[in-house]
Amino acid sequence: MENKKSYRPNVAAVILSSKYPDTCEFFVAHRSDIKNVWQFPQGGIDKGETPGEALKRELLEEIGCNSVEVLGEYPEWISYDFPEKTKNKKCYDFDGQTQKYFLVRLKEGAKIDLNAYHIPEFKEYTFVSYEELLKKVTYFKRPVYRTVIDYFIKEGLI
Repeated sequence: MENKKSYRPNVAAVILSSKYPDTCEFFVAHRSDIKNVWQFPQGGIDKGETPGEALKRELLEEIGCNSVEVLGEYPEWISYDFPEKTKNKKCYDFDGQTQKYFLVRLKEGAKIDLNAYHIPEFKEYTFVSYEELLKKVTYFKRPVYRTVIDYFIKEGLI
């Protein structure tokens, strides 16, 4: 008998700084609950919520700002399994997540506030180049990030 894996529906934001297209910098943040893990903002989709609605809510909860322009959406859902050592960190009843990725640009004057939500998801953030991004983010997200960003580049969105 085969056990079918369960995946949590999730959205993720590839955020470009407001300097784009003059300068191409990606937002990455350092998780407050897992040591040395840098990633894009992401989060679950609530019952009855569209991915676009979840994107705006999650950005507000995680970085205190949803003042963004949506530039594109990855056409497929991408699934990944949680690494064994992080599975119990959030106590999810899932084997991993299935994500819908959006490419967004911060609007001019947008302000990031990592402490806007009662339990901060991140403790610090920075903007990095594509090359730096793939070195900085946690190892198990690199292949997905590369796939998604390369798609946005191929489509002329970056």
